[in-house]
This record gives sequence, structure tokens and C-alpha cells, in this order.
Amino acid sequence: MSLELQNLSASTPHKVCLFEPVNMVIEKGQIACIMGPSGVGKSTLLNAIGGHLGTGISTGLAITGEVLLNNENITHKAVTQRNIGILFQDPLLFPHLSVGDNLAFGLHASVVGKKQRRAQVEQALEHAQLSGFYHRNPATLSGGQQSRVALMRALLAQPQALLLDEPFSKLDLELRHTMRDFLFTQTQKRNIPVLLVTHDPAEAATVNGPVVVLQPSS
Repeated sequence: MSLELQNLSASTPHKVCLFEPVNMVIEKGQIACIMGPSGVGKSTLLNAIGGHLGTGISTGLAITGEVLLNNENITHKAVTQRNIGILFQDPLLFPHLSVGDNLAFGLHASVVGKKQRRAQVEQALEHAQLSGFYHRNPATLSGGQQSRVALMRALLAQPQALLLDEPFSKLDLELRHTMRDFLFTQTQKRNIPVLLVTHDPAEAATVNGPVVVLQPSS
């Protein structure tokens, strides 16, 4: 299981690349890191990997280069066919659903039956140290608790790779360290490649995979 980027960049309709092409191989269980100045295109790079280009702020941009997941070229596959999870700066929990129902929303299609689905959610809550929170309103959770729910929801979908767009940036320093350790432990248990975007050199120093500094295209 690996995530590979081959000469990957994003280009405008006039074929102008936004940043220097990225070459990187993230093996299973590895956590790699993308750094770079604000505005260089770090989030755009994640959108290119996850298949989100063409929507939102990335409207009009296109991929140059290739994305390979487990040696399969997924560059032109739809988002729903890539099996890549993503976490953003905000947890983005559904406010009209309970904590447990938020987690159930992320369950992989192979988990069928009410009893089995409930068991999977309860296990995820236990792993997140949130046992008994199934019926809680997400709005009543702390920032760190919401982040843990968002991570477990992403992992319940059984992604083959995970993208992290500065998911700790809005947490205080102590909580950021706790959440980072929790996230790294959970993803390494599942032995999947992870790509983290961060501004923090100290955070980049904690990863066990390659670190790439994104450069503006000249």
C-alpha cells in the first residue's frame, strides 16, 4: 500500500503550473509532510490528490502529473472512486446528527446490519476515548473531542490513504500535541500512507516519512 506523486502540480487553463512539480512516495504506515509559504498551493495539492480540483477555490485548475495509489493510476478517477480520506482545519461534523450518527455516516459500505454498524461506531468511540458519547450533540464537544470524532469518521470509511490539511492549526499547543499523537497512532495502526500539510517545522519533524517544501513555479 503506497501513495505516489509523479511530477504532480496544478495548472491554470493556460497551462501555467502553480508550484514546482512534486515527486514523492509515501509507503504504508508512513506519515509524510508538505510545507511551504502561505498561498503557494499546499491545499490545492491535496485537492489534486483527493480529486477535488474543479470545485470551490480550485475551479479552473487542472492536474499535471500523476497520482498513484497502490501502483494504480487514479489521476483521473472521481473523488468517490479514489478511496482517499481527508481531514480539514475544521472537523466539519454534521450539526443535525448525534456524535454516533456522524460516525455511522462514515462507515464503509461493507459494514451492513444495524447491530454490526452500531458495534463499529461504539468501538470507534472507545478508541477515541469517547465511550458513552453516541447520543451527544457535536456542539457540546470540545475542539479536541470534535477533532477525534472527525478522524474516527474518516477512518471508519477504511481509506487506503489519508490527507491532512492542517487539522491541528486551530487547537492550542498542548492539545495540538495530544491530537497529533492520537492521529499518528490511529493511522499507523491501520498501516496506511498519510500526507500532512503544516506550517509548523516542529510538527514536520515528528513525521516518519519524506518532507517536501513546496516551491512556487518559476
